[in-house]
Amino acid sequence: MDTLSYKTISANKATVQKEWVVVDATDLVLGRMGTKVAKLLRGKYKPSFTPHVDCGDNVIIVNADKVQLTGNKWTDRIYLRHTGYPGGQREMTPEKLMEKSAEKLIKKVVKGMLPKNKLGAKLLGNLYVFEGGEHDKQAQQPKQLDLNTLK
Repeated sequence: MDTLSYKTISANKATVQKEWVVVDATDLVLGRMGTKVAKLLRGKYKPSFTPHVDCGDNVIIVNADKVQLTGNKWTDRIYLRHTGYPGGQREMTPEKLMEKSAEKLIKKVVKGMLPKNKLGAKLLGNLYVFEGGEHDKQAQQPKQLDLNTLK
């Protein structure tokens, strides 16, 4: 029996195969879309997944302003942050955050699904969010991807 055929392959920065992927967020539920985008950024759909290496794809999300939330989450969900000063706790609902920027809302959701370390910060840098249907990353020749086909 050939034992070399069972050798575990560990990817590194030089051997990873990164791709560019476009996701259309029109009428997608925010949290369900976020989990699949986080898996794409992390590289979990690839057979060469290595936990400590950035082996995920670069993800471009278009039509971010058309994303949906189920139930009363637009007004009932509360995101908390703190300014660092006494009494500096601030509240924000997804509705108010969407008025400011759909990019901030989607990045906040996806960031919470990534590792809380340097690798997670680097992975979030591979996410590009655009509110309209157009993006400026045509030079990378991204593939169109339907998130409903992923598990």
